[in-house]
Parts: sequence; C-alpha cells; structure tokens
Amino acid sequence: MTTSKTDLGFTHRATANGAVHISRNGREVTVLRGKAASSFLAKAEGATETAVQQLCARVTGNYKRGNER
Repeated sequence: MTTSKTDLGFTHRATANGAVHISRNGREVTVLRGKAASSFLAKAEGATETAVQQLCARVTGNYKRGNER
C-alpha cells in the first residue's frame, strides 16, 4: 500500500447522536461531542482531503511540530 505525504491515515465518521469518531490507521483515537463535533464537521465540510487530514491531526494532537525527521 502506498500513501502520499498528505495522507496521514486519519478517517472520521459522524454518528446519529452527533458524535464524531476519529481513527488513525484503523484504531479509534478520539471521539468529539457537542460543540467540538459540530465545529469539526463545519470545518471539514467542503474541505480538501489534505485539509481534513490536517484537521484530524490537529484535533487529536497528533501532528508534526516541524522538528521530526
């Protein structure tokens, strides 16, 4: 499986009760509820796949800070 640099392995899904489940490489990382979930969905709507990947990374706190190699 090849992945591009923009694919960080995140996926998200919204549930009927308004929660957003964010997973990375098949493992659930976090669940957003309430204002956080609605804010995330508003930002993700209409965004590019790269932007959604970055948004997921920022929400989960799992993003590069520029000093990793």
